[in-house]
Amino acid sequence: MVLGDWWNVLVLREVARGHVRFDALAAEIGLSRKVLTERLGRLVAHGVLHRSLYQRRPVRYEYLLTDAGVALLPLLVAMQDWGDRWVLGDGSVTATAAADGAEHARVHALAGTRLPDGLELPGTQGADLPLVSPASAATVLFTYPGTGVEWGEPPIPGAVGCTLENRIFRDAWPDFRRAGVDLRGASTQLPHEQAEFARAEEVPYPLLSDAAHQLAAALRLPMFRGAGRLRHKRLILIVDAERTVRHTLFPVVDIPHAVAESLRLAADCARTA
Repeated sequence: MVLGDWWNVLVLREVARGHVRFDALAAEIGLSRKVLTERLGRLVAHGVLHRSLYQRRPVRYEYLLTDAGVALLPLLVAMQDWGDRWVLGDGSVTATAAADGAEHARVHALAGTRLPDGLELPGTQGADLPLVSPASAATVLFTYPGTGVEWGEPPIPGAVGCTLENRIFRDAWPDFRRAGVDLRGASTQLPHEQAEFARAEEVPYPLLSDAAHQLAAALRLPMFRGAGRLRHKRLILIVDAERTVRHTLFPVVDIPHAVAESLRLAADCARTA
């Protein structure tokens, strides 16, 4: 059983976060080298990880997710969401977070961490794109629950406002470009859903589809289940050209203020690059 062993779950979680080398995995999980070697061997045998040689003398391997491993990410994210809601929370469904909660602490702890290498998501222009623009001194990466969604009555707290948020970012786009800052928006909606919205609203920056939950798993981002799908909670990351998170804005309650603040922080980041 792949997910029947808790250590396997932790190994897969850390690989999804970009800790793909043996020593990094051992340090993050705290497993003995013998037990970690056994677990990695089992996961390779089950076809959810594969070994990739990165050093010949001495021989060293990276452990990367296969397609079967990537297909497990929604389960890992769902387990995290269950824990956030039922173990760390009070069981209520919300698209925001309390200032003294575990999700708030987890997001703000991202400041100073580097985004995983090679993580690209399907974009509205029809190709996979990196999370950070390689041509800009700073990138604002924001996640949102989803546009054109009926949240029901009463609506899920914090879920409403995705179209408004994108419109405010769209209108501020010239200011971001003048500051040398790029924008990326991400949701768990499918690429064609995002593309239809981008065309209708004339969104000039890429929207990225995290339908496979690769971004959510890599950064352990807070999620909630709404309208039949696991969805990102609204947050904003300011990332420098080296893919290091410099600032986090979460929860995002006052959307216009958050957009303006993300521009200010990212412009400062770009000036000091």
